[in-house]
Amino acid sequence: MQITLERTTAEKLRPARPVGTASHIAVRLWGARGGIACPGPQTAKYGGNTACVEVHFDDHLLIFDAGTGLRRLGEKLLARGEAVKADIFFSHFHIDHVCGLPFFVPCYIPTSQLRIWGASLPRGRTTKQALSAMMVDPLFPVGLDEFKAKVEYRDFQPGETLRPHADIVLRTLPLNHPGGCTGYRLEYGNKSIAYVTDTEHQPGILDKNVLELAEGADLLIYDANYTDEEFSRFIGWGHSTWQQGVRIADAAHVETLLLFHHDPKHHDEMLDGIDREVKKIRPGTIVGREDQEILV
Repeated sequence: MQITLERTTAEKLRPARPVGTASHIAVRLWGARGGIACPGPQTAKYGGNTACVEVHFDDHLLIFDAGTGLRRLGEKLLARGEAVKADIFFSHFHIDHVCGLPFFVPCYIPTSQLRIWGASLPRGRTTKQALSAMMVDPLFPVGLDEFKAKVEYRDFQPGETLRPHADIVLRTLPLNHPGGCTGYRLEYGNKSIAYVTDTEHQPGILDKNVLELAEGADLLIYDANYTDEEFSRFIGWGHSTWQQGVRIADAAHVETLLLFHHDPKHHDEMLDGIDREVKKIRPGTIVGREDQEILV
């Protein structure tokens, strides 16, 4: 797998490369934080936007989670001058994963075509109802009815296999997080990517659902909100550690591990330290940061 990290200002402003063959998938991080956006000088390197991952290959655009990073992705898509057609997949509906949607400009463009996917919620609530509850007075000045794009809302049960397109398989399984969460495994051609964020592990145990999603994956995007040293203070908060990500990646024979969903308190200096430590244990591991592109 080829890893490309964009470093110059010109490169950061350049749109993600469209990939023309089934042998490559382009993954770009638009937000790698959890909890709350945390812009500032101490987070400038890894970024302060919350979870948003673009996956782009051939004519397909898949977006995983709609945190604050989604706003910049929307601006980039419009800059192409083409109608936006995308599938947005939510891991869950906590505010840090959905709050970018009202600021995703393609939602307000009539030529846009969007399918929004989410796992069924307790008490029979739907994806549309969950998002509507966020975009309502007095929390937000406009509602979902202001969207001018063609929007379809697709609900599913965790454990279902989704086929957003004939050539894409998207496997789903439930994760351990307050209120529920869904992990995804994308399979396209001979490539696979696992998106496993917001999941709490049990010390000494490898979660069977996480292992199944990650097995043999070319890229595992994993919840590294805490360190093992911090973990005991946050039992029940629904997050994992970078060290557990390494254990999962090794047990599941993952090619490349990408650490994701950084705690807002983990400033650049701390994440640099994690980067040094994880590379001693598992060379090639990536500590995720905004504007980072990975070719799988």
